[in-house]
Formats: sequence, structure tokens, C-alpha cells
Amino acid sequence: MNPTDSATDTDPTDIRAVAISATDLVAAIEATADGSETVLRITPPFSGRMRARLHVVQPDEDDETVHLAPDALLTADAPPYPTPDDTADELRAADDETYSVERHRTYHEQRLAEWRASLPDYVVDNTTVGDTGHDVTVSLLGP
Repeated sequence: MNPTDSATDTDPTDIRAVAISATDLVAAIEATADGSETVLRITPPFSGRMRARLHVVQPDEDDETVHLAPDALLTADAPPYPTPDDTADELRAADDETYSVERHRTYHEQRLAEWRASLPDYVVDNTTVGDTGHDVTVSLLGP
């Protein structure tokens, strides 16, 4: 490998398209809702089509990787993460339901499942890679 190849392999503007697993994206959004610094990470060497994978950011991490914020991969009208407080309020406001801890647990699990299933419908067609200002096409893998 010559030295110019090495420099090109770490240039994120070489990326034209990023493939992301729907499962990884949903997990990253959930983790950030719980306060974790979770991203979808692209690692060098960079090429035209790359795969971004679920990653929890660590201190002193290699700065040649590219981190995509999970919320930057969703449209503005994507449904918010249903917190336990939100689902408790929804259940209490329902005219046809009586609140109980067991009903709340079941209802919350149902709302989370619905949210997880709907989130891939709100993935953007393209996004900016890191702080480069370089736009890439986003492809979603899986259901």
C-alpha cells in the first residue's frame, strides 16, 4: 500500500452510502433515551459503501471513526420513545381501561413493541457524516 492510499482510507468523504441495521438503529435510539452515549459507528478504512454498527462511546476512543447520532437518522416526525411515565399517563387517560401495575406493564410492553416496529418507517434518505458536511445515502437493512 502506498502512503496516499492510507490517507484516502481514513477520509470520510470517500463514503457515498451507509447501511444500517434496523435493529441497531432502534437499539441506539432506545439506549440514548436511557441516557447512554450510543451511536452508529463507521470505522476505517472508508470506501464508497460502508456499514454503521451499534456502539457505546468510550473515553479516549480512536478519533478516526465516524459516529452517527441515531436521532440524526430519523425524520423530525418520528415518534418519541415511549417512557414508562408516558404510557402510565396514556393508560390512566383511557376511558375504557382501569390503571393497575400489571396493566401498565403489559401496555408499556405493547407500546414499546409498536414504537420499535414503526421506527424504521422514519429513517432519512440521507445524512451528514460527522462534522465533514459530507452527505451520504442511508440504506436500512432488515425489517
